[in-house]
Amino acid sequence: MKKLFPFFVLLIGALLFWDALYGDALFDPLQMVFEIEDTHLDGPLSAVFGTLLAGGGLIIGLIALVVAAVITAVLCAGAGVILLVAVVLAAIIAALASSPLLLPLLIPVAIIWALSNRDKQRRHGLTASTGV
Repeated sequence: MKKLFPFFVLLIGALLFWDALYGDALFDPLQMVFEIEDTHLDGPLSAVFGTLLAGGGLIIGLIALVVAAVITAVLCAGAGVILLVAVVLAAIIAALASSPLLLPLLIPVAIIWALSNRDKQRRHGLTASTGV
C-alpha cells in the first residue's frame, strides 16, 4: 500500500489538473442532469436537488444500517447470555449428578487433609480445644 500511495496522489492530481485545464468541468456539479419520470432538470437546481435526494438516501441507508446493527447486537447478546446460562446450568447439573460417584475419591482426600491439619496443629502447639 505504501508503494501505491504516491501513484494515487499523482492520479488524483492529474485528474484535478485535467479538470481545471479543459474547463469542461469533469467534476462540476453544475453540469449535473437529473431526471424524474418525464421531468428533465439541469443546472444548479438539479445539483442541489440531486444532492438532497442522494443525501436523503444515504441517511435512510445509515438509519437502516444502525437499526440492523442494534438488532443484531441485541440478538447476539441475548443468545450469548442464554448460552452462558445453559452452560453453567449444565455444569451444575453434571456436578450434582456426579457427586455421589465421586464420594469414594473424596474419602481419601478428606483423610489426608485431616491428618495434615492435625500435624500442623501439633507443630504449633495448638490443641483442638482452642478452636484455632
